[in-house]
Amino acid sequence: MTINELQDEIIEEFELFSDWMDKYENIIEIGKELPLIDPKYKVRDNLIKGCQSNVWLHQEFTDGKVIYTADSDAIITKGLISMMIKVLSGHTPTEIVESELYFIDTIGLQNHLSPNRSNGLLSMLKQMKISAAGFQSKEIKN
Repeated sequence: MTINELQDEIIEEFELFSDWMDKYENIIEIGKELPLIDPKYKVRDNLIKGCQSNVWLHQEFTDGKVIYTADSDAIITKGLISMMIKVLSGHTPTEIVESELYFIDTIGLQNHLSPNRSNGLLSMLKQMKISAAGFQSKEIKN
């Protein structure tokens, strides 16, 4: 699936909920589905700066695609990074760098997260795009 198709899937899922408490519960459930990150990647260098809670993000470049794994010690934040991984992981560096993540605004996350969580979400996105940009030179060689 393309990045936009994955975003549209998340938007459709969130349209099922009219109440934000239900949407938060959905975010928590999405976080529970996040595959566990290998403990060896839960190191200081993989911590995302700008997040109030601890968020570890690891990325690998495999077969021309960026594969992300992550974890967080906060349940809402874990759900947020899980959604980001669902949308971006498994795509080429160029697709990731050039993507516009409209699902965040469409489902209303920016308006319903605390300022600290909102900043953390932007930090996650920024770090994922920076890491993908770092893999672009490898993408060209393939």
